[in-house]
Amino acid sequence: MSSDRASDRLEELEDVDGVDSFDALETGDSDDVETAVDDDVIPDFDDGRYLYCIVQVDGDDEAETFETSGVDGEPVSVVVEDGIGAVVHACDGIYDSGDLTQVRRWLVRHQTVVDEAGEAFGTPIPFQFDTILRDDDEGVREWLREESDTLERALSGLADHWEYRVEVVETDPISDEALIERDERLAELDAKIGDSGEGTAFLLEKKFDQRLTELRAARRESITGDLQARLDEHAREVHQLERSPSASLSDEVAGDASDGETLCRLTLLAHEDDEGAVGSVLDGVAANDGIEVRFTGPWPPYTFAPELGGDSDSTDQSRS
Repeated sequence: MSSDRASDRLEELEDVDGVDSFDALETGDSDDVETAVDDDVIPDFDDGRYLYCIVQVDGDDEAETFETSGVDGEPVSVVVEDGIGAVVHACDGIYDSGDLTQVRRWLVRHQTVVDEAGEAFGTPIPFQFDTILRDDDEGVREWLREESDTLERALSGLADHWEYRVEVVETDPISDEALIERDERLAELDAKIGDSGEGTAFLLEKKFDQRLTELRAARRESITGDLQARLDEHAREVHQLERSPSASLSDEVAGDASDGETLCRLTLLAHEDDEGAVGSVLDGVAANDGIEVRFTGPWPPYTFAPELGGDSDSTDQSRS
């Protein structure tokens, strides 16, 4: 079992349940945020702020000492209003490219800035890649003032909590023969196939395959449910992810990293003090023969942070 943030940065950033779920923060009836997936609907602007995340800031000195380079090497700053900071860089357009290598670099750098902000200020509320406020620093401060109640609640609720990802892989999946030995119905169908004519055997084989599929699914659900219940004791929230995530840019980088069958993928929100307890549960699972557990994190709480959203034209989010 391993927890390697650097090697998994791009994969987690692109996960369908990760960055893509954060189109914006929930702002009630606010009209400050607009999602644009078509570049043609995004108006031109000369002075904007690319948004990485929202953080809690103890003082202006803390914000001023935060230094890093962002997407395309732009200098990053923290715009602060009443203890809440927006990690930004100045920009005059969206980030769009047909060069997948360039897009990968942008995605990784975006996530790196969010990671560094988390290390400096504590758990951040992350934004989706290419979220841009079409205004200057004062415009950012005005937005922070307007949404201070929502942002304060979100930051307080997520303080010291981080997202962790778990993948359980069976490197030597259970054989059909083993399932036949365990299930009377499957054994019955198997015996009848051998004693039947071609036409009947064909129909019985379809029933046999369906039963096999059902048994394997039930076994996965049982293993997943048991693990989820054990993790629930140490995490605030645990959710299942798709066993086979959609293909993404990271597939071209790493390929298929796992041999065998993925039994489950989970994401969980846990307090940083409980990371060791979560790891102990997963160590117990990994101790079983033929089972590998992949454990990544801590990550900013992409899946668990509230969504920031609205219908105004002041903020754009574009997908490359």
